[in-house]
Amino acid sequence: MSNLPQPHCLAPAFGGGAAPPPLSSAAGGGQPVRDRKIASAEQLVLDLCEPDLRENALGELSKKREIFQDLAPLLWNAYGTIAALLQEIVSIYPFLSPPTLSPGASNRVCNALALLQCVASHPDTRILFLNAHIPLYLYPFLNTTSKTKPFEYLRLTSLGVIGALVKVDDTEVISFLLQTEIIPLCLRTMEMGSELSKTVATFIVQKILLDDVGLRYICATAERFYAVGQVLGSMVTSLAEQPSTRLLKHIIRCYLRLSEHPRACGSLNNCLPNMLKDGSFNNYIDDPTTRHWLQQLLHNVGGVNRVANLPGGLDHIIGS
Repeated sequence: MSNLPQPHCLAPAFGGGAAPPPLSSAAGGGQPVRDRKIASAEQLVLDLCEPDLRENALGELSKKREIFQDLAPLLWNAYGTIAALLQEIVSIYPFLSPPTLSPGASNRVCNALALLQCVASHPDTRILFLNAHIPLYLYPFLNTTSKTKPFEYLRLTSLGVIGALVKVDDTEVISFLLQTEIIPLCLRTMEMGSELSKTVATFIVQKILLDDVGLRYICATAERFYAVGQVLGSMVTSLAEQPSTRLLKHIIRCYLRLSEHPRACGSLNNCLPNMLKDGSFNNYIDDPTTRHWLQQLLHNVGGVNRVANLPGGLDHIIGS
């Protein structure tokens, strides 16, 4: 927690000397509506540190976060704000196991997570957010298995925070997530989550694979490759019963990226699901990009040099 933001007061009452001038003062007199929005955002951020006002502030800021410009730096630099959001998160840990989280408590924490997603996605605060190791506070939520709506909503919103981090290509972000074992947590959601949660989790794995560090990490051992390949294969089978073009697109992109690694490509020649080879999904793929990815995947796997399957590759654990 040593990397949390240093106190930057928004009001003298929060100590540390005189407060900086309100952001609204820089807007000029010709933008009264914008001034009021900024003033409203500043007040709501201050309210986060007041226990009696926090729930309302969480809800209002979460709903209006898209219209509050530079809300992320405001949240990060305001004294006590990030600590207040983390307090909301850890307060529900006791309700994760056994799963007794109420819808109201889930909604309140998800509002806090939405604000953290705002911080995670902003270029000025993303690395600060990462260096403070704040994503680790979300991992217990991704480790839950209850399929009730409060828990599903909690997982989905937590995945949204991680998704915001990986959306911008950054090897530093990927390295952090790999070091903190995000892959098993994503795989868990890909196995048992809702369609939307599965889609976001698969997108995160896809972004990790698209980074060279991520691809090398997953293909470094047969166990890691097998874990990812097994879950992707199970998802393909499930899509035969409940098709989702959006989810299928991310799955195919994951397979295509794996096929670009020589050892993994040799194993995919034997373990790529037949349903991706026999045209089972042709009627569901109307996106030219996805169709191209699948064609490229089949070309990569079909034309693989069998030397890649010599001992030391990944085939011995996948099986034929």
